[in-house]
Amino acid sequence: MESLVLRGCGTALVTPFLPDGSVDYEAYASLVDRQVAAGVHFLVPLGTTGETPTLSDGEKTAVFQLVKEHAKGLPLMPGVGTNSLSGTLANIRLMEPLGPAALLVVVPYYNKPTQQGLYEYYKAVASETDLPVIIYNVPGRTGANILPDTVLRLAADVPNIRGIKEASGNFSQVSDLVRRIPEGFAVLGGDDDMTLAYMAAGAHGVISVASNVAPAEVTQMVEALQRDDLAAARRLHQRLFPLFKACFAESNPGPAKAALAQLGLCGNVLRLPLVPVTESTEALMQKVLSELWK
Repeated sequence: MESLVLRGCGTALVTPFLPDGSVDYEAYASLVDRQVAAGVHFLVPLGTTGETPTLSDGEKTAVFQLVKEHAKGLPLMPGVGTNSLSGTLANIRLMEPLGPAALLVVVPYYNKPTQQGLYEYYKAVASETDLPVIIYNVPGRTGANILPDTVLRLAADVPNIRGIKEASGNFSQVSDLVRRIPEGFAVLGGDDDMTLAYMAAGAHGVISVASNVAPAEVTQMVEALQRDDLAAARRLHQRLFPLFKACFAESNPGPAKAALAQLGLCGNVLRLPLVPVTESTEALMQKVLSELWK
């Protein structure tokens, strides 16, 4: 198998909105510039953190084009997954001409497919594109968990399925995966508070929510893990751990947007059915940020 498509620290970008609910493209550009300056390794627009189910096709295209213009050549992996094959393929057709490095395809949500259903779905998706496909496993959001045996079967049978974002929070499951995957198949964590453990066990990086807020620090932790400097990584993990937890005190991306608003980087605006976080979470995030950079 070829070398890894993506590794290191990738940021699952928020989508900033103006008070009227429209996309704040100016703030988005500034957020991407900040990511690039911090040294992140790749960017993930249009994922769960980007509130993508609320975006129109025109907004998705405009967002990706803006990110590409400001990414300074960083690899981009847009989220394209839906809970239907036709919807996912429509998103792929939207993104393919724009030059992504890979496609992030979430486990279909709400439907609760079987393992065979997941196998057939990902095989069908990957057969319709030449781009690398990265599975996104997030059972807490989707209601279904793609198991290591199914992932390994796909890796063996479908050449352009090239990795997985593992956000199950299940260390045993991730450990099993990294022990058995073929060379060139990427395992990327999707739980910030588990990055240290996942990468110590052999994962290749993380797609992070917290790096929206602290991109330099999360990237430094990942790079310490890449060079097997566990002591440095542990220090950064302990410093960042309160942020990791606070980012999921309520439904993502609410807490991250609250933090970015407190930093003056974008408005604290979400699209329904998501709403801004409670006052207690606002106060928690304020405390976390003050301690992170004191």
